[in-house]
Amino acid sequence: MKKVLIISPYFPPANAADMQRVRMSLPYFLQFGWEAEIVCVDIQYVDIVQDPLLLESFPKTIKIHSVKALSKKNTSKLGLGSIALRSLWYYYTSVKKILNVNNFDLIYFSTTQFPVCVLGAIWKKKFGIPYIIDMQDPWHSDYYQSLSKNLRPKKYWFSYRLNKLLEPIAMNRVDGIISVSNDYITILQSRYKRINSIPTVVITFGANQIDIEIAKRCSISTNLFSKGFTNIVYIGRGGNDMQAALSLLFNAFKNGLALNETLFSNIRFYFLGTSYAVKGNGKKTITPLAESLGIGKYVVEQTDRLPFYEALNLLQSANMLFIPGSNDTQYTASKIYPYILMEKPMISIFHENSSAVTILNACVPENCTCTFQDDVNVNIHKITTFIADVVIKEIKQISYNISSFSAFSAQAMVQNQVLFFNKVIKKN
Repeated sequence: MKKVLIISPYFPPANAADMQRVRMSLPYFLQFGWEAEIVCVDIQYVDIVQDPLLLESFPKTIKIHSVKALSKKNTSKLGLGSIALRSLWYYYTSVKKILNVNNFDLIYFSTTQFPVCVLGAIWKKKFGIPYIIDMQDPWHSDYYQSLSKNLRPKKYWFSYRLNKLLEPIAMNRVDGIISVSNDYITILQSRYKRINSIPTVVITFGANQIDIEIAKRCSISTNLFSKGFTNIVYIGRGGNDMQAALSLLFNAFKNGLALNETLFSNIRFYFLGTSYAVKGNGKKTITPLAESLGIGKYVVEQTDRLPFYEALNLLQSANMLFIPGSNDTQYTASKIYPYILMEKPMISIFHENSSAVTILNACVPENCTCTFQDDVNVNIHKITTFIADVVIKEIKQISYNISSFSAFSAQAMVQNQVLFFNKVIKKN
């Protein structure tokens, strides 16, 4: 049995997007010949939304090592809130102790808290263990460089320079790259000669039926939506990079109001968990756009993040779902899988190069999937017509194509992961 040590600063009960691949993979590693252990930051140092039910989604036999972190209460005075930076020293010392007494075939960084990945190079030099990095997002990115300062994330000046400094340390020694997007790999190959000579693979997140089963058997209040209305729901982050998708949806809705005010005025939009900020401190990025288009009274935005299974229950309670894509060509949306499993009428708007478009068209072609590259007027007509059809015909369920969807199951994705693990260690 081979062994992999997984580095994931966020881990259940913390409800963070970047630990979902690891969490969903844990039930399946053993059947493919790998034993996994986790190293995460102790939950007392984590300041994001928690959902204890997440602990029910993977085997209790998984060995979990917890590391300390500097208190955010103290480091925030210096402008440092990142859990990666707060835990970096503790990761270094704790994992060194683990590797001194245990044998591992591979170290696997699966996180968007990228600064911890530099430790892979240090541990590899001392213990000779190969490591791979899971690129769920870009690490060092020039995306915001062309945008005005008011559109850049908070602390962008510091994070941009830190990422530019740290990324080469990790990439010049890494032994394999898993990525949710081929674009991320292409960019790394253009920056680092080494990436062209090591194994790389694109593996998207998987669909986890276990989560749907947990959500169904848990009694969670979902009395958020307006009764007597058709409620269209999106749960996930907002941001300026999604304004094009949101603008298209809202203009289609305005078109619907002009064509049939009686029908469309009975619709409400809910955008939930749109900010990663601490509870109560999130900045709304969606309702301002709706208000500028004169439809603010139809749109509700809640910035606070939601517990994972509460979010699933809210999706199940919706009449229709919406997924906005980013205008960043590299963006992929891991959230499409639970949305598909809900079997609800769904509108999605992505860049044509996003893997989400291929998956959605294969699994639920009856839904409304648009791309930014299509004619705007055609998209507006398509979305308006879809909404009207769902409401008039009282469509409550749109089944997904099970045969197409099976290739995107969490189990199938884990099989791809371990095949890649084997390839990496064989080369080393």
